[in-house]
Amino acid sequence: MVEAQTAPTPLAPLLLRNILLPLFIYSDKTLINLSHKFKLFHIIRYTLITAFLFFLKVIPSFISSSLQHSQNHNHNHNSDSEFDSDSSTYPWVPFLKGSGNCNDLAGADGSLVDETCIARALTQLLAILNEIPVSSRKYEIVRSYAEKLMDENLEEGYEPLRKVNAKVLSAAFSRALQQLQSAAVAAAKYDIEKNTTTGGDVTRKGGGYFGLNRVIKTVGHYGDFAWTQFTKPKTRLRVSAEKLSAELLWLAEKLVACGSADEAVQQWASASKLACVALSAPQRLQGSLVKLSVYLFKEAVSMGGQYDDMEELRKVKTKLLMSWLPFLCRATIGVEAPVLTFNEKAELENMLGKLIESLKHEEEQEKVLSLWLHHYAHCPSSDWPNLYQYYDRWCTASRNLFILQGKQEK
Repeated sequence: MVEAQTAPTPLAPLLLRNILLPLFIYSDKTLINLSHKFKLFHIIRYTLITAFLFFLKVIPSFISSSLQHSQNHNHNHNSDSEFDSDSSTYPWVPFLKGSGNCNDLAGADGSLVDETCIARALTQLLAILNEIPVSSRKYEIVRSYAEKLMDENLEEGYEPLRKVNAKVLSAAFSRALQQLQSAAVAAAKYDIEKNTTTGGDVTRKGGGYFGLNRVIKTVGHYGDFAWTQFTKPKTRLRVSAEKLSAELLWLAEKLVACGSADEAVQQWASASKLACVALSAPQRLQGSLVKLSVYLFKEAVSMGGQYDDMEELRKVKTKLLMSWLPFLCRATIGVEAPVLTFNEKAELENMLGKLIESLKHEEEQEKVLSLWLHHYAHCPSSDWPNLYQYYDRWCTASRNLFILQGKQEK
């Protein structure tokens, strides 16, 4: 199949805006200081400004002519190759059976979810919903299509259709979770680089100020930005982390509706890297992740019927608590507009206590409660979740067990 080609992005405007212009501005600031003391630098500055203005005047006409030639070439190529009636080739459309590129459609168990037309239709709807921004007027339309399709599958009361919903939703949840983790890690790295980069490193020599270090850093920063913008795929729109977290909550609700809450809980429990990065995430993102975590903690309490092996269920619950309890202790849950109400906070504390007590093994409870105590004590800005009554109950049970074992040995 032949893929529809996208128009190439011109590199010249990108380089001009992100590299040459900042470089010229910072260099000009340096030359201003020197031109007040040395006439030669005044002449050099005047020459550079004149040449740069001439360059700005000439380059637009060159870019427009290049773009026109490129567009004409692409148009002729598409007309000859894609829509040739004799060659029986058509533009590639994702999610059509036999179109290839099905690796992104694999479910959590590794099997494909495009076994039926209805499954492929739902997969395509969720993939489009993942790609388009919330600001698009088509976002709610596509979302309503997906909800209608899933609701009708459940209303039929046919078990294979319920499994179609569960399988497709599980794959979509996994995809969005990976995207959110990548976005959060990239944002954290960007914040670290932004904080460690010191602007205005100026060295004083002979009465003049040389911003060479600053110029070099600016060129490096904007050069990396321009390179990533030029080389990354243009077929996907960038989605915000807040949008992905809200999408994950919606997918989790749909998984619960089709009786597959364990899929969302298990994947969320395994997202320990995201939980770690979320500690330094922006407040709005933390609020969204708190809502999602609270929802999945509540679902984890009622889990059990989907697992034949209770030992495996305890491992999932332990992993969920160990991954996300530190985040709940340290996350910003809002002051002016709280993420959770007082009753919701109290309800979640009760749910967390039930989860901890369901672990049965004393060592598992000890790991979870000691982790909670560490983060709860070292976070002065928050008193939630307060699990002291469950910590005290565990201490009492451990003390009684120790006494009982001592008496039995005698």
